[in-house]
Amino acid sequence: RSKQWYQRRVRGNDGMAFCALFHHFIPNQIPYATLNPKNRESNFRLAFTEGEKAGVTALLDVEDCVEMKNPDWMSVMTYVSLIYNHFNGIRVGGPRLPDMPAE
Repeated sequence: RSKQWYQRRVRGNDGMAFCALFHHFIPNQIPYATLNPKNRESNFRLAFTEGEKAGVTALLDVEDCVEMKNPDWMSVMTYVSLIYNHFNGIRVGGPRLPDMPAE
């Protein structure tokens, strides 16, 4: 389902979808209305750099994204999930919390 959402919003591999996603969570760092889809490298760089400043590790490489005609959807969705989880306070991995005692 997430893959379909992402694919519908991507009109080419131009970095705009990542900028839009980060703009949703950190609008002051991503001036989405001023971005140009033709500036692919700067769009990816902006998204990944501002994401890292906000605490999201960049799992994708700018140069690889620019060179790829079709992105690796598994890598993209892993990164999208990481972004979503980070900004929604969802902790993935680490020790499992103990079960709640029965009442």
